[in-house]
Amino acid sequence: MYDVIVIGLGPAGLSAAINVRQRGGSVLVIGTSIEENPLMKAEKIDNYLGLPGKTGGELMEIYLDHAKKMGVEIKEGRVLTTMKNKNSWMVSAGSDFYEAYALVQTGGIVRGKKFQGEEEHLGKGISYCATCDGMLYRGKDVAVIGYGASDAKEAEFLKGIGCNVEYFENPKKVTIEGEDKVEKLKIAENEYNVEGIFILRPTIAPNELFPSLELEGNYIKVDRKMATNIEGLYAAGDCTGLPLQVSKAVGEGLVAGQSAMAYVTKVKKKEE
Repeated sequence: MYDVIVIGLGPAGLSAAINVRQRGGSVLVIGTSIEENPLMKAEKIDNYLGLPGKTGGELMEIYLDHAKKMGVEIKEGRVLTTMKNKNSWMVSAGSDFYEAYALVQTGGIVRGKKFQGEEEHLGKGISYCATCDGMLYRGKDVAVIGYGASDAKEAEFLKGIGCNVEYFENPKKVTIEGEDKVEKLKIAENEYNVEGIFILRPTIAPNELFPSLELEGNYIKVDRKMATNIEGLYAAGDCTGLPLQVSKAVGEGLVAGQSAMAYVTKVKKKEE
């Protein structure tokens, strides 16, 4: 079991992780591929103290190198579900499960609405994880809705296990139809007969991962310690609100990492 699991592989997440390590804690960071991180698209960042003129990619390389030297464990993947136990959290990423005393949620907020027909077909042909559910659709016609290079790889994975795959990247005007299960996917004016649809959004909305999470508008509500209203859950970075800046994300990540470790220490003492 880890002391802390950090959700999100950006500046806030890596800052939280190295501060957990700084205090002797074990930490796992789970996030989608580096290439899909919004910071990688920044051409130049001039307002980060001490490192003017760096590209987003250069900053990410610096952050990752620092984190690895500090012994931060990193796993590429999407966190799909979380469950709070008495003194710990269970987290699923793909088909793997991890446990930690505390969580730090970082990253941006999903603003896009779910597709028409998506909610109605959850568990009836809609999946958010190709490696988890792919074998259920072996030999069947499926669609993959992706948003980046790693999603195309998941489509190839499905082809490799025998699915008949149609891949769509960031499509518009999506409608999902079917009576008792998924039967049809409509994209713009085109229709596709499918039995399964894999929707691979970069992140799951925080209030879906944590149903009782308190928000302020579209953002996670936190206090000065970056604590949420849920015990053992902290948040940092773009998910907590404006300004959406690297410096703010790194600072909040530091506070969240320190606060999470203080919480872990308290829990461990109670268990003694």
